[in-house]
Amino acid sequence: MSNEPTAMQKYLAEMLGTFMLVWIGPGAGVVAGMVGVKGLSDVLAIAMAFGIAVACAIYVVGKVSGCHINPAVTIALASKGRFPWKDVTPYIIAQLAGAVIASLLFVACAGTQASTEYGLGATTLNAAAGITVPMGILGEAIGTFFLMIVIMGVAVDGRAPEGWAGWIIGMVVAGVIITLGPLTGASINPARTFGPYIGNLLFGGPCPWDQFIMVYCIGPILGAVSAVFVYDYIAKPEG
Repeated sequence: MSNEPTAMQKYLAEMLGTFMLVWIGPGAGVVAGMVGVKGLSDVLAIAMAFGIAVACAIYVVGKVSGCHINPAVTIALASKGRFPWKDVTPYIIAQLAGAVIASLLFVACAGTQASTEYGLGATTLNAAAGITVPMGILGEAIGTFFLMIVIMGVAVDGRAPEGWAGWIIGMVVAGVIITLGPLTGASINPARTFGPYIGNLLFGGPCPWDQFIMVYCIGPILGAVSAVFVYDYIAKPEG
């Protein structure tokens, strides 16, 4: 009897993993606003929440679906033949669904103020700091490049030490958020932005869809795909 998870188990695992990410990560952003945490403490708290969420999701569903929990990661792996194209669309649908469910349930727990006052932790460009759309695309691409090249090194490469992928990937997510967060919100994941945008669309928070497409979809996908090709070229990984 095969122990290989079924397709539906993989899709549900992706939904669950993305739910965990969006509940904890953007949720931490909402809570930071509610309790009045500002400045560097705000960034550090949110970054740590995301890092923990990613690590937990990897250890929970990684063995089932690979724990992509990010459309950019799924597309990048497929672009180099490391993931079947036939599963790309259902994986992305599952990821987006998990993100939306997380955002809606957070509103159910925290009230509509989570959207109207705190934007459900949605990512938007920091216009006050002069961040433009091209700057945002570049920042998101670089941040996702770092994420994806670490994923390749510690999770995809067959030579990677076992058991460390969750924490190492979680920590690179936290590091990218500390650096990129004040500029773009450091999405580095289209699903992470999509969920709060849908919640905000329903409850009155910010959801600039032009930024979603240009900055939070194109940027991460370009960065992730580039990282896969760069890693394979310089490391020639096994597995």
